[in-house]
Amino acid sequence: MATQCEACPLHRAELFTPVSTEDRKVTQRFKSGELQIDPGTPILMEGSNAPQLYTALRGMGLRYTTLPNGQRQVINFIFPGDFIGLQAGVMNEMKHSVEATTAMTLCVFDRNELFNFFQNHPDRAFDITWLAAEEEHFLGASLATVGQRTAYEAVAWALSKVYQRGAGLGLVNKNRMPLPYKQQDFADALGLSLVHTNKTLAKLRERQLATWVDGVLHIPDLEKLIVAAADVPEPLAPRPFI
Repeated sequence: MATQCEACPLHRAELFTPVSTEDRKVTQRFKSGELQIDPGTPILMEGSNAPQLYTALRGMGLRYTTLPNGQRQVINFIFPGDFIGLQAGVMNEMKHSVEATTAMTLCVFDRNELFNFFQNHPDRAFDITWLAAEEEHFLGASLATVGQRTAYEAVAWALSKVYQRGAGLGLVNKNRMPLPYKQQDFADALGLSLVHTNKTLAKLRERQLATWVDGVLHIPDLEKLIVAAADVPEPLAPRPFI
């Protein structure tokens, strides 16, 4: 059975801003169903004009774009609470692809109702706008990392960011969280070769800053990892979700 917005498990996560009972009802009317998908399943394809929008309810995925020569650039990693498909909803065409990394449950929304949602529920529409702005901010930070951080700093930065996101979702237990991605995914996100990424992860492991083995990320001291990333510690901003 589809999850009712009133009982959505995401409301229990520290990462998300509180949602009123009335706003949960608004989201419930916007929601048209749920979709269960297997690992490796494409959710949206670059160039497509899909009729649905999604919120990741459970599971993790990837956003990526593919160059004409077949090379892949990972844009970012999808976690529970992320809104998917807004590009097609506004521009009538996806400019990147989205794929499930694990089994995922997606809340499904009718794209044709997006304008009415914005028109009739400005507070919730602002939440979608906030998510788009946050995505822009993250892409800027990612570009700065690719362009200005060393490989060692870049891998430390990426691991610290996903760990903080996982902590906000309640996925961290005793400094460990599930990280079901491949090293190639991080290499493609950071513009590094797989060999360079592997060697950099080995350095972080040797210095006891981060260990990523068998799909589990262990970070003994997050602040030390953030320093290694040439970054400054700051809490994640509470974020809305649809």
